[in-house]
Amino acid sequence: MTGSEDRPSFRLAYVPGVTPDKWARIWNERLPDVPLSLTQVPAAGADGVLLDGDADAGLVRLPVDRSRLSAIPLYTETTVVVIPKDHLVTAADEVTAEDLADEIVLHPLDDVLGWEERPPGRPALERPATTADAVELVAAGIGVLLMPLSLARLHHRKDLTYRTVTDAPQSGVALSWPEDAHTDRVEDFIGIVRGRTVNSTRGRQPDPAPAGRKPSAGKQQTGKQQTGGARRGGGAPRKKSGSGGGRGKPRRR
Repeated sequence: MTGSEDRPSFRLAYVPGVTPDKWARIWNERLPDVPLSLTQVPAAGADGVLLDGDADAGLVRLPVDRSRLSAIPLYTETTVVVIPKDHLVTAADEVTAEDLADEIVLHPLDDVLGWEERPPGRPALERPATTADAVELVAAGIGVLLMPLSLARLHHRKDLTYRTVTDAPQSGVALSWPEDAHTDRVEDFIGIVRGRTVNSTRGRQPDPAPAGRKPSAGKQQTGKQQTGGARRGGGAPRKKSGSGGGRGKPRRR
């Protein structure tokens, strides 16, 4: 036995559209002895992956089950409408939901925008099973599709483009993990996504300072001189009488 089965690792799940590459690179630089395992999971199944113990943490879309999962919101994405390049909507830099009132707006079953009722515009006869299927329908001229910007980039096609929708719901991305599994490795990854330096001790107990360590004599002396200078108002030290720089005239005998 080589013991490789017991080698520590950190399993990170992430949903489509989220790119963990930068954070993974920092992890590998800081913790080269702890392999980082990346697994893409469907947005709708991310909670289950974490709760079933199939990942230590996940980059997921909000909301999550806060009764059992902890979450740190990381950012909120812009929502865009995906359209053919020759569509009339391309005449504007950004649009509103009202501008899409006459369009057939596709609503895939794996939609992540969390509409309170349904998207604006006219509904299609059937809901596409996936976002990828909906993108194909947009390319075929069947309708338009609203989604987070990262998903629009993920499903990029040369014959399609997108425009920002200013008043549509937005999707938030968070780092999440089971409440009862806040390990040191999870804390390490929290530090990375929050931009902590490699020497930061936040969330960990700092190493104790060596016993009996005191400031050097040079630093102690410097502190005394500064204190004395401040006592005299910061001016130059007084010269002794009779040295040619004393105050007043010498006494007459």
